[in-house]
Amino acid sequence: MSTAAVLSRARLAARPQLTGSVVGAMGLTLTVEGVVAAVGDLVEVGAGLLAEVVAVSRDRLTCMPLGEISGVHAGAPVRATGMPLQVPVGEALLGRVLDGLGRPVDGLGPLGAGVDWVDLASETPHALSRRRVEEPLPVGVRALDTLVPVGKGQRLGIFAGSGVGKSTLLAQITRGTEADVRVIGLIGERGREVKEFLEENLGAEGMARTVVVVATSDEPPLVRLKAAFVATRIAEGFRDQGRDVLLLMDSITRTAMAQREVGLSAGEPPATRGYPPSVFAMMPRLLEKAGPGATGSITGLYTVLVEGDDHNEPIADTARSILDGHVVLTRRLATAGHFPAVDVLESISRVAGAVTAPARMADAREMRRLMGALRDVKELVEIGAYQAGSDPLVDRARMLSPAIDAFLRQSLEDSTAPDDAWAMLHRLVTAG
Repeated sequence: MSTAAVLSRARLAARPQLTGSVVGAMGLTLTVEGVVAAVGDLVEVGAGLLAEVVAVSRDRLTCMPLGEISGVHAGAPVRATGMPLQVPVGEALLGRVLDGLGRPVDGLGPLGAGVDWVDLASETPHALSRRRVEEPLPVGVRALDTLVPVGKGQRLGIFAGSGVGKSTLLAQITRGTEADVRVIGLIGERGREVKEFLEENLGAEGMARTVVVVATSDEPPLVRLKAAFVATRIAEGFRDQGRDVLLLMDSITRTAMAQREVGLSAGEPPATRGYPPSVFAMMPRLLEKAGPGATGSITGLYTVLVEGDDHNEPIADTARSILDGHVVLTRRLATAGHFPAVDVLESISRVAGAVTAPARMADAREMRRLMGALRDVKELVEIGAYQAGSDPLVDRARMLSPAIDAFLRQSLEDSTAPDDAWAMLHRLVTAG
């Protein structure tokens, strides 16, 4: 820890302690009197329950607990800590699993002296200080590396309904990426799936260069919300060391739902589909933290759970407008056993031209032409109305259809080197 940080903590410890009390509890919030604190500061309720100040008035604070409030009563003592939430950053986090507040939950003991503790709040790099996205970041998935390429510092959304393979695709990317460090945020996940994801999808090899932050669906909404920012802050710590970081968050939708619970409990009015305005202010604040910095980069992949497969619902629409591209997973492909269920024609990377050589871009465009031709005549072929010879492009696409399908299918254990993927694509589009 730096000398300045040590002195700051010492000054805080030397300040006189002012104690207030709880005067009310309703829903997810506590009302506190007698304590002076700023929005974002932590207060300690009773014998160790932490709560964050989410709203202030002249003589009262509205606080949201970071734990279970059972047993809290009117008159319970409240003490101001004088600081916001502190989170760990540093090399010692690699291979560890943390909760939504940055505390280890993997049974491997405390984090020790190899970490620095920093404020959760951080400055977003200024737009003019960022480097441009000009280098590819291979992820080992053929459909993405060639047709929806990811660049170092890009922010990409993975849009899908429930149960079509978002988490599996994230695990496949984690195994195949060439990034220096992987940080995974599992926000609002089912408790049963967390251990399965860590042991089966990631495994020991996948965890070696990975930090995982977990906040399951039964956690308080503020903890789920903080988990997204904790994962991002840890990624920022590695980026500031000059590392290329891959930040995977599953999902931004459940983060927005947590913010909705926090906002409504704090008294915000509901707006679009019940989401208060703070949700749409939170999303760019979170997503803009990823990207290239003056040194290092954070490549952000965020899953977006579309309600009822509606890709135009408010959270999906807002995320799409902020991110640098989107990957669409479809239930039609998933139910047919086609994994990863990437709908290439509906997916796009806005940095593809900057990170891909012209000759390779030409191969990718030709592949899209062939797939588009197949899609356009699909119904005619199914009812037997298409006559061979009517369109040379369609005839060629139909002939190559099995090869196209084989190229796009990929098992979880299969990771393809980028040069091999491009060579396979070139052979495919130049065949026939």
